[in-house]
Amino acid sequence: MAICEVCFRHCEIAEGKLGACSARTCRDDAVVSANYGHITALALDPIEKKPLSRFCQGSKILSVGSFGCNLFCPFCQNHDISRSDGREFSDEITPEQLAELAFRYRDRGNIGVAFTYNEPLIGYEFVRDTASLVKQMGMKTVLVTNGTADLSVLEQIIPYIDAMNVDIKSMSEATYRDVLRGSLAMTKAFIERAVKDCHVELTTLIVPGMNDSELEMRELTGWIAGLTDREGNVIGSEIPLHVSRFFPRYRMTDRAATEVASVYALADVARGKLKYVYTGNC
Repeated sequence: MAICEVCFRHCEIAEGKLGACSARTCRDDAVVSANYGHITALALDPIEKKPLSRFCQGSKILSVGSFGCNLFCPFCQNHDISRSDGREFSDEITPEQLAELAFRYRDRGNIGVAFTYNEPLIGYEFVRDTASLVKQMGMKTVLVTNGTADLSVLEQIIPYIDAMNVDIKSMSEATYRDVLRGSLAMTKAFIERAVKDCHVELTTLIVPGMNDSELEMRELTGWIAGLTDREGNVIGSEIPLHVSRFFPRYRMTDRAATEVASVYALADVARGKLKYVYTGNC
């Protein structure tokens, strides 16, 4: 039995068993990544698809996913890999092989590797090992994450990360706790630290009845606007926010898609505090 320290959940994992994320296990009384080197998706994507709108615009990036997640969003669009032990349908690759593959794709406009599709932080060891090699090759690493990780995890990888898109799904701790089974406090702390050392963009999926009020958008953007850099300078108004439209998925198929007008209206509210606001899925 060992305790996982990756996120607030601190799963006690018995030998050979999995934590709540389905991607961390116990071997010889130590918690290790069960999804290390296991990939379920690989694609050369436009950087804007991450979404990153103010980082290496017009470029492409080799995007890779594994399996598992430490949130339980009922609207997850990748639940087939996030909510399963995907070892049986994944392929194995080493950090060296992935970095070399990214390097070979430079002639197709590739700038590096993006860890995305599932939650990459639950397998941060593979991210760290690959990203360090990618950096040595003069290429870039991008992280698309829910930000549900201890700062000790972030400190291990941030020297190698050039840009992140972090989901902040609500400004309600009750929503994080009861709907997503997560921690708003942990996500906010992650973002607050990340913006000090790399390019960060944020995404909020607007789910009807969950986080679609103007009041919550004002609270969110007011918090973002107050974020500071390493020297304590307020930089939050420069952080891009992607306001995205919800579609019925997974366990939330009984809820209607977000009205496009609602997404646009909330984006306008966000522009009262932030300089760069984008709409998605509209």
